[in-house]
Amino acid sequence: MAGFADQIIELWPEGAPLAAGNSDEDRPAITPYLIEGSNGAVIVCPGGGYGMRADHEGEPIALWLNSIGISAFVLRYRVAPYQYPCALNDVQRAIRHVRLHAEEWGLDSGKIGVLGFSAGGHLVASAGTLYDSGHPNAADPVDRQSSRPDFIILCYPVITMEKPYTHEGSLHNLLGTEPDELLVSRLSGERQVTSDTPPTFLWHTSDDGAVPIENSLAFAAALSHAGVPFDLHVYEKGPHGLGLAKEDEHVATWTTVCALWLKRYGL
Repeated sequence: MAGFADQIIELWPEGAPLAAGNSDEDRPAITPYLIEGSNGAVIVCPGGGYGMRADHEGEPIALWLNSIGISAFVLRYRVAPYQYPCALNDVQRAIRHVRLHAEEWGLDSGKIGVLGFSAGGHLVASAGTLYDSGHPNAADPVDRQSSRPDFIILCYPVITMEKPYTHEGSLHNLLGTEPDELLVSRLSGERQVTSDTPPTFLWHTSDDGAVPIENSLAFAAALSHAGVPFDLHVYEKGPHGLGLAKEDEHVATWTTVCALWLKRYGL
């Protein structure tokens, strides 16, 4: 079972909920990178401030996961002008879809995780805190599956929608320029953590000038208070948006420690 990244799987072939058109940007999809011997999978959510999706945080991450023996899927989720709840619907649908088809792909349906960068990290944190157990009476078998990820990986994530530490661009693209305060609270991940939040791996640079380190620190603190296991790695220096960080040999170690963390969870 080799990877087949040229095959895109549309999450709603008949059209996504709230879709405003029929272009690729209106049609959420996952691109599979399947490999032999992988017992779990990671769905990758590139960053881009909910205004675009950064290429260097998509396929290169899937190929790295393949290199450590893990199958991956890159999610094409909806971005501006789409706003909440479209992107969250998209990642939840992706989790359900992969879980439904896990057996045919040789995957364990209980080892489906999500990884995200920056605003994609916010999307992943939302997936890890705003999930449901599925709808058993749904006509669509995908909707019967749980949308709870089994683990989440957050890379310099946007977590809070609250000032002063939110990323303004992500906030405005997701919730508009005059966001509803209830949605601001609901979509501030540090406020939504419970004891059932999945195990989490986080990394950030302490001098990130775009998304302050306080985002990861707040989420880690919430995980600690809730008794959720987590790894938190803070690097002293490095700009926002590093991806694999190949140009920085110190920060680049995040992939090594993340791989070891995944191994602890049986992937």
